[in-house]
Amino acid sequence: MNRSLASGVASVVSAKVVVLVLTLLSTPLLYRFLGASAVGEYAFLLSIFAIYMIFVSSGITDGVRKYLAEDRSVATWSEHVVGFYLRLAIALAVVGGLGLVLAAESGLVALAFGDELTRYFYVLAALVVTAQFRDFARKTLMGFGLERYSEPLKILDKVGFVAVAIPLVYLGFGVTGALAGHLIASVLVAGVGLALVHRKLSLACVFSRPADRFPRTEMLTFNTMSILLVFLLMSLYHIDIVMLQQFRESSDVGNYRAALQLAEFLWFVPLAIQTVFVHSTSELWSQNRHREISELASRTTRYTFLLTAVMAVGLAALADVAVPLYFGTEFEPAIEPLLLLLPGALGFALARPILAVSQGEGTLRYPVAATGGAAAINLALNAVLIPRYGMHGAAIATSVGYGTMFVLHCWSARRVGFDPLTDARIGRTTLTALLAAVPIFTLATAVSNPWLALAVVPPLGFGLFLAFALLVGALDPTEPFELLSLFPEPIGSRAEAIHGRLEGRLNEGSAWNWYQQLLFVAGVSLFVSGLALGVLDPGV
Repeated sequence: MNRSLASGVASVVSAKVVVLVLTLLSTPLLYRFLGASAVGEYAFLLSIFAIYMIFVSSGITDGVRKYLAEDRSVATWSEHVVGFYLRLAIALAVVGGLGLVLAAESGLVALAFGDELTRYFYVLAALVVTAQFRDFARKTLMGFGLERYSEPLKILDKVGFVAVAIPLVYLGFGVTGALAGHLIASVLVAGVGLALVHRKLSLACVFSRPADRFPRTEMLTFNTMSILLVFLLMSLYHIDIVMLQQFRESSDVGNYRAALQLAEFLWFVPLAIQTVFVHSTSELWSQNRHREISELASRTTRYTFLLTAVMAVGLAALADVAVPLYFGTEFEPAIEPLLLLLPGALGFALARPILAVSQGEGTLRYPVAATGGAAAINLALNAVLIPRYGMHGAAIATSVGYGTMFVLHCWSARRVGFDPLTDARIGRTTLTALLAAVPIFTLATAVSNPWLALAVVPPLGFGLFLAFALLVGALDPTEPFELLSLFPEPIGSRAEAIHGRLEGRLNEGSAWNWYQQLLFVAGVSLFVSGLALGVLDPGV
């Protein structure tokens, strides 16, 4: 991974880490103040909104960041791309907002979802407009390669939401207060984001008329395929919530949403990589650097698998502790759906970067077919299992749908022209997860104090996982330091120096003895830590 691409990923990951921390801190408050039933209504409304916004904005946001990243010979290319998509964004925002107002006024919403939800759709109508410009501004900045500006806007959006929504919900405004938080935050982000875009390129380009050879048809075709792809993806995210609301009480939907909330924490790094890879790999595809693309994709698949697997194992081991402490005892029914969702969430995490590389190529036929296959399986299983098994059926159906994404997108990648499994080491990584799961679960069971378990199991579990990854060859001894060398100072330079010395030892052929010593020291350290905590019996 070159440094420019790595810096883009680092910018996105850094912002996602901050947003993740804010989410971790604010979600328990929001869920406790709302209660399980209101959380169910809130999750249902956001799912409906997300599916609706596919047709309003997805083709625009994906298109503007893809085509801005391309180096075309057309004069004033960037101005015409931004102007073209901004005009489209304005038109669709107006039509989309009015569409929701008319649906609420005509009684269509009441007929489909009930009278009690109708009033929320007026807030959603305003949110359509503000979210359109928020997302357009962010994705335009990303298309220019300005992740250092676009990603802090995500933090601003989250801070704005938390600052508005939490107090309003606490004061008794319920779901309306939570939706108002999204509305006000998106207004703020849209204003700042468009101002930053204007500094880079005048927004007066919305009035410019591109030359006849400007590829309008190509861009609209990409939009159409992109909308279809995003619709299929969003169906995987939201169809279970929508269907569960129709067959079960809102409290069940709220508990299921809590399980999804924790399972989706596994995705923050894969989603960051996907966000950057769509436009970053467009340049590699335009230069026909297929071998480099395969190497990048397969290595990313391996790192994603390692990181997500250790998180999934840890979350599964601590589920019965984490859920009631995090959401409150009212959400304890979410534990079993969470355990059912984790395998599929791991598969979906692996599919996201592969999908992003395929999107960068621009021919979306195979990614759409792969995603469509997973979405069809997900829809069919939800339709069969939800009426009979409720949220447990939804969790099984969604987990299977998520898991098939990885298999189908590996097929899609080969059809597109790259191999995401060249250096993925799937077998070794799977073995690492299985070997590490035994002591991690044992440790989680042995520590009876829930707060102590949350403090002890994650770091010790990560150490065990890393040791097993090195032992079975899922991770080379130099790779952790190679990744750390991409970090800002002072971490980067120190890690790079260690990486250089370690590579030298490998080249001298003395690495295996050093490698064994490292694993021995790691094992002894973990064993001593277990004794000190009373987890292990000294007589064993």
